[in-house]
Amino acid sequence: MSSPESPSSPRLACVLLTGGGGVRLGGADKAGIEIGGETLLEHALRATIASDEVVVVGPRVPTSRPVTWTREDPVGGGPAAGLLAGLDALGRRADLVCVLAVDMPRVTPATLARLVDAVRAEPDADGAVLVDPDGHRQYLAAVYRYDGLTSARPPRHEDEHGLPMRRLLLPLRLASVDAVGEEARDVDTWDDLRDLRG
Repeated sequence: MSSPESPSSPRLACVLLTGGGGVRLGGADKAGIEIGGETLLEHALRATIASDEVVVVGPRVPTSRPVTWTREDPVGGGPAAGLLAGLDALGRRADLVCVLAVDMPRVTPATLARLVDAVRAEPDADGAVLVDPDGHRQYLAAVYRYDGLTSARPPRHEDEHGLPMRRLLLPLRLASVDAVGEEARDVDTWDDLRDLRG
């Protein structure tokens, strides 16, 4: 399912997912939560600075760099539906697509670079995903080949709503990249937030 990209500089786009319900945070807007004086959205934008284009899937808020905004339709369709909506909103076709959930503030430009390198090192791979210390694949901290994602999407738009990420990615061959330090930490609860702030 992979396709060749330019040997020197593949076009890299990024889809940032910010529209989750934040249920375990009492419905709080994760994108606006601050760590170290910076919102989680700004942490994510800094991590993806190498991207040629960034699409943010979620409610519009002010940002420090230009982005394209979109939402899945209907809203609340889950991360797979959000990712596919982000693909549709790209201004130009990309070779590689970084996918990042907004609640992973320890992901850095170096994390993204390692994921890109892992994809490019394996021509048969459709992507590379970050793996946490427990061996769990973080599908929302990953780089995928554009053609792989588009070939895996359901044929009908209505089937995207509620589609689990694992099912969307099932046909793809994915390389694993071990997380360094706290890269795979996310903010699901207030305790998570206190730990990361500490």
